[in-house]
Amino acid sequence: MTPDPIVAADLRINPRWIIPVQPAGAVLEDHAVLIQGDRIAAVVSNQEADERYRAKETINLPDHVVLPGLINMHGHAAMSLFRGMADDLPLMTWLNDHIWPAEGQFVDAAFIATGTQLAMAEMLRTGTTTFSDMYFFPEIAAQVAHDAGMRAQICFPLLDFPTIWGSGPDEYFDKGRAIIEQWRDDSRIMPAIGPHAPYTVSNGPLATARTLADETGAKIQIHLHETAFEVTEALRQNNQRPVQRLASLGLLGPDTQCVHMTQIDDSDIRALTSSGAHIVHCPESNLKLASGLCPVQQLTDAGINVTLGTDGAASNNDHDMFGEMNTAAMIGKVVADDAAAVSAHQTIAMATLNGARALGREDELGSLEAGKLADLIAVDLGDPFLQPVYDPASHLVYSNHGRQVTHSWIGGIPQVQNGQLTRIDVPDLMLRVREWSAKISRR
Repeated sequence: MTPDPIVAADLRINPRWIIPVQPAGAVLEDHAVLIQGDRIAAVVSNQEADERYRAKETINLPDHVVLPGLINMHGHAAMSLFRGMADDLPLMTWLNDHIWPAEGQFVDAAFIATGTQLAMAEMLRTGTTTFSDMYFFPEIAAQVAHDAGMRAQICFPLLDFPTIWGSGPDEYFDKGRAIIEQWRDDSRIMPAIGPHAPYTVSNGPLATARTLADETGAKIQIHLHETAFEVTEALRQNNQRPVQRLASLGLLGPDTQCVHMTQIDDSDIRALTSSGAHIVHCPESNLKLASGLCPVQQLTDAGINVTLGTDGAASNNDHDMFGEMNTAAMIGKVVADDAAAVSAHQTIAMATLNGARALGREDELGSLEAGKLADLIAVDLGDPFLQPVYDPASHLVYSNHGRQVTHSWIGGIPQVQNGQLTRIDVPDLMLRVREWSAKISRR
């Protein structure tokens, strides 16, 4: 009998545990991940790896768990430069009296470049390999993310009124179409449409957003049902809940990502289920702004895909998806009145494969399977405060912090090695951050 041929690989990773996410709930021991080029070649037992594969490089991680890179499905990356600037305020006060005035005074292309890079440094260092961004000057954010080698869904902003980025919907769409055309075939940058919220975008631009999405395949991401006040005002003004209004405009669909969704009734769930829309849960931002609580388990039980995002660092105040997982799981149990709700494995899936589904890239991202893109991270569970380890999935959600991430790869390219960023010049970045901090402090 002819033996199987030896298969070449660029990299072999030997961790203590692997959480592949698919199949659901699996934890593999004595297994290796093989990477060839930008793809996962195999996830196999160490014995099979020894017998069938020869790798140019081998990394042994005896105290680590390897899992897919995290997907942060909502944020405003450049707002990292406003971190901690206006805390302990309700949402509309925070926006109207502090954030929007500061944006008008400070946000420009240079602000976006530095703020986005600062957010990416934090995200990479804490395990995120793909993020979704909705903010001004999206063309700058897209280029900065591309240059750093991160994957990013870049949503161009859409509002009824003038901003620092444009004079109104016509200009936003003109610029947005150019961004979609520039990046539509890129493997890392995913251009998308970002209507801010139902209370800031009228029916005409929302209908145009639907048409543009149908024409280009771009996803739509919108803040929706973030506060009780938003829903109450919509009922008073239009006699429709915001979800009902979007459904009537045809805006809800499998390409729609609904951010926050803290105020939900049975009619909303029926509309979301029938449309195939996705939910982006941002638990820490929702808590900090007292916006409300998203019923994650109820939505999941209804068959709705629930993903996870940090929101911006001005309202969170960090981009650590492990912290977000912890908060999501804890709140999910209280809201469901069930300690078994929103389990550790379910929460990890929200931060990985569910995000890939919302992006329409579940065939390439979100789990460790042969043929998928080699976006993965390694987390060190060897520290005393994480001992003993009976269940690595439980530790990742309930005990871990993002700073335990020691390695990260995107498309097989190292982004974090032994806790150090490989593609971002941190000293140069910090000089620019300090300059912005001094300028903003003098406002």
